[in-house]
Amino acid sequence: MKDKKWDLVALASIPLIMTLGNSMLLPTLPQIEHALGINSFQVSMIITVYGLIAILMIPVAGFFSDRYGRKIVILPSLMLAAIGGVVCVIAAWFMKGYSAYWVILAGRLLQGIGAAGAFPIVLPFVGDLFKDEKEVSKSLGLIETSNTFGKVLSPILGAYLGTLLWYAPFIAIPFLCILSFVLVLFLVKPPKKEDQAAEEKPTLRKFLSDIKDILHKRGRWLYAIFAIGGICMFVTFGVLFYLSEILETKHKLHGAMKGLVLAIPLALLCLASYGCGKIIGQNKALMKWLGFGGMVLLTGAMVVTGFNKGIYMMVAFLTVSGIGIGVVLPCMDALITEAFEKENRGTITSLYSSMRFIGVALGPPVVSLLMTRGHWVLFGTMTVLGAVGGLLSLFAVTPSKEEGGEDGVKKTAKSFSIRTQRARAR
Repeated sequence: MKDKKWDLVALASIPLIMTLGNSMLLPTLPQIEHALGINSFQVSMIITVYGLIAILMIPVAGFFSDRYGRKIVILPSLMLAAIGGVVCVIAAWFMKGYSAYWVILAGRLLQGIGAAGAFPIVLPFVGDLFKDEKEVSKSLGLIETSNTFGKVLSPILGAYLGTLLWYAPFIAIPFLCILSFVLVLFLVKPPKKEDQAAEEKPTLRKFLSDIKDILHKRGRWLYAIFAIGGICMFVTFGVLFYLSEILETKHKLHGAMKGLVLAIPLALLCLASYGCGKIIGQNKALMKWLGFGGMVLLTGAMVVTGFNKGIYMMVAFLTVSGIGIGVVLPCMDALITEAFEKENRGTITSLYSSMRFIGVALGPPVVSLLMTRGHWVLFGTMTVLGAVGGLLSLFAVTPSKEEGGEDGVKKTAKSFSIRTQRARAR
């Protein structure tokens, strides 16, 4: 792992910067809403359009990364995200009202396409770099920590930049993307492919066939992990949107102070991700039970928050929910990445990342609508989703049990892949 230290540093910059590029806007959404003269649902679409296009493009990026290489897909994607940021800046600077709003949405669309080819490709890339599953788990924990650290930093940085200029976060995005581009270009060295793997490049038909075959064979627990990842992102971005709104409108917190409050639950989420990534190793049973425990924490925190409108209690229990999510995500990342060989890894992790982006996309607009129904309706919905995720992690995420041993998933996936290749060779 030491000889890949700089590769990991460069790759970890991608989720950090992609998260900043999205989450940094959350504390400034009320300012954007006021500056452009739009309503809360419309301003939430600035977050949502980014996620929606990413959902569609992530499987495409996964296919291209399997066929042409991870780095070849990541680099132009980072540049596209930078261009999207430039479009947003031009719109905010030279246009007003709805005209600026629609061009900003177009820029966010470009950013979403770029994000689809950047962060989701990091997960299989890390799996490619290491052969030892324990090193893969630790590295994925660092990647998830970088992702969550971006969430911690984003409300503070975004709120501070918002005090300078309401569209200042848009200005920061291109510079951050170019920084990550340079790091990946010069520091990341893709692993050497084996001769057979180098010769066999997946076609689109094989890509679609592999998805169908894998989901048919391993669908039960894969669907569960997809859903859990989506629920965690939905709750994270939905709660951040809600907290940003009430801190601004009800508690009159603005600027860096609001950013610091938003960062509290995210900081604990980050620490939980780091700690979990360090301890799970290659123990898939531990991943399952830690994932279940994290969902229980999330669900319990949502129940208590539903009965408390006080800001101190709310922030405290939203912090507990952050810890739960921080425990869940590295476990799901490791299970989904380590379970498959390199030839299928980009395909499966792309589907998983798409589900996470569904949560990112749906969180703010759904919460903006639920807020009009009342505090308990909002957190009652979050409670139900947390309970569904907990039940899925308890009863559906059972790869070790199904395959007869800790390494059963990977062995079965590998033998399945080999059987599929042999059958096609005939």
